[in-house]
Amino acid sequence: MYQLTDSEVKAAILSFLEKKGRWGAHYFPLDTVVNWLGRKVRRDGKRVRKCIEGLVREGYVLVHKKGNTLSLNPARSKEIVEYIRTVSND
Repeated sequence: MYQLTDSEVKAAILSFLEKKGRWGAHYFPLDTVVNWLGRKVRRDGKRVRKCIEGLVREGYVLVHKKGNTLSLNPARSKEIVEYIRTVSND
């Protein structure tokens, strides 16, 4: 397991959704994201879910279907790409 900071976990979530092309109405199941990233991060899915909630509050991620799916906010696409680059380069 990796020792990732919260900002690195958030960047990994955003990067995962970006690679899958999940913008706007093209959403992805929340459980799949948590299970995929939970294997790579300590404290399993609890920390991943906490980081996803933070991204939703910041407006980077949109939730659909009563919180069971999520996608990237297309209105903030430039900020999302820049956030991924800055955290990945550090």
